[in-house]
Amino acid sequence: MDVDLRLVRYFTVVAEYGNFGRAATRLHLAQPSLSRQIQRLEAQLGVRLFDRSPQGSSLTDAGQAFLPKARILLQGAEQAARTARAAVQPRTVTIGYAEGLVITACVQELRRRHPDGQVRTRHLDWRDTRALAEERVDALVAYRPLSFPTDGFRVTKLHEESRVLVTSASHHLANEKAVSLRALSDEELVACVSTPVVWSTPKPVGDRPAPPPPTVDDSYEDKLELIATGHCVAIFPAGDRRAAVREDIALVPVIDIDPCEVVLVTRADDPNPLLGSLEDVARTLLGTAPGGDKASPPGGGLRRAP
Repeated sequence: MDVDLRLVRYFTVVAEYGNFGRAATRLHLAQPSLSRQIQRLEAQLGVRLFDRSPQGSSLTDAGQAFLPKARILLQGAEQAARTARAAVQPRTVTIGYAEGLVITACVQELRRRHPDGQVRTRHLDWRDTRALAEERVDALVAYRPLSFPTDGFRVTKLHEESRVLVTSASHHLANEKAVSLRALSDEELVACVSTPVVWSTPKPVGDRPAPPPPTVDDSYEDKLELIATGHCVAIFPAGDRRAAVREDIALVPVIDIDPCEVVLVTRADDPNPLLGSLEDVARTLLGTAPGGDKASPPGGGLRRAP
C-alpha cells in the first residue's frame, strides 16, 4: 500500500488538536480541504480514523491504534531526509537563537573552521516552539526553561548566568550596586514558566492607576514601557542587555536568586556533521557567562505564572 506521508502528517495534527478547524489553521489549509484529505487517507487505509461531532473530533479505535505508528513513520521519513541532505556538499547549518542572546563569535568561528560550509542564523521568538521539529533551524541557543518538550532533542548546558533587576531609572533601587529579593518584598513577583524572566504585577504610580499585566501577545518593547513608567519591575538574565540601551531604565545585579542556564539544543538523531563542530565551538565561546559571571547563590522561591 502506498500511503501519502502528507496525509499522515495531516492526520497527526488533527489528532493533536482534536478539532478540524484549529488543525486547518495550523496547517494553513481550508477546513473543507483538510476534511477531504483525511477522507482520502481513511479510504486508503480502509478504516474510519475520526468520530466527528459539533464539539470536535475524537479518534476511533482504529485512529488510536494508527497514531503512534503514524508518528514513527513521520519521524523515520524525517530522519531519512536529513541523512540524505547531510551527504550533500556543501554542508549547511542554521542556528536559531532567542531573546537577548548574542551568538556572533560562535558563528564567526564556525565559518572559519568550515569555509566551504554555509552557516546561517535565525532569530526566534520564545513562542516559536516548533522551529527545531520542523527543521527551520538545526540548532537553538536559548535560555532555560525551554518553551517546548525536549523529548527527542539533545540539550547541552553552556553556562549559568546571574540575573539583574530591570527597573525605571527613577526607582528607589535604581542606583544600588546590587539588590536582594528582600528589597523587592513589596512587589508581587511572578516567574514565567517558559522563559527565565520574572515580572512583577503592575501597580499604581501616584494618581495613575495600575495598567493590565503583561500578556503573551505583548511585545518585548510593550513590556519595557511598563517598566520605564514605573508600574512594574522585572528580573532578566544578566546577558540580556536589550534594556540597557534605554536611559530611562536601570539594571541592578540581584545577589540571591537562582542563576539561569544557557543551553544548546539539537535534534538527537540529526546526522549533520556541522553540529558536532558547533557544539565544540559553543562550549568554548559560550561556555562562560558574559563578564565571567559566576553562579549566584540560590534564592527564595517565586510564584510561577500558569
